[in-house]
Amino acid sequence: MDAYYSVALVTLLSGLLCFGMALASARAHMKTGIAPPAMTGAPLLDRTVRTHANTLEWMMIFLPALWLFAIYWSPFWATILGLVWIVGRLIYFAGYVAAAEKRFPGFAIQALATTVLVLGALGRIIYLMTQQ
Repeated sequence: MDAYYSVALVTLLSGLLCFGMALASARAHMKTGIAPPAMTGAPLLDRTVRTHANTLEWMMIFLPALWLFAIYWSPFWATILGLVWIVGRLIYFAGYVAAAEKRFPGFAIQALATTVLVLGALGRIIYLMTQQ
C-alpha cells in the first residue's frame, strides 16, 4: 500500500487544481459582473469557465488511467506522469485565460501525459490478459 501514497497525492492535487479553477471561475464572474448561472457574455469569463470545464472533462480519462498505470506498471512513473499532467493543465489554464490561442502548449503537455497513461495501462492489461 505504501507504494501508492504518491499516486494518492497526485489524485488529491488534481482535485485541488479543479477547486482552484472553480475559484478562478467565481472570480471571473465577479470581475465581469456576470452573475451565475450565466456562463457566457465576456471573453474572460468564457475562457475561464471553459478551462475549468475542459479540465473536468479530461479528469474522467486521466484519473482511471493514472491508477491503472500505477497498478499495472509503476506507481513512480504514474506519479511523474500525473505531475506532468497537472503542470500541463496549469500552463493550459494560464494560457487560455490570457488568450485562447495560447492554450496549445499546456494542452499538448497534458494530452501527451494522458496518452502515455492510457496506452500504457491498456497495453499492460491486454498483455497480462493474454498471458493467462
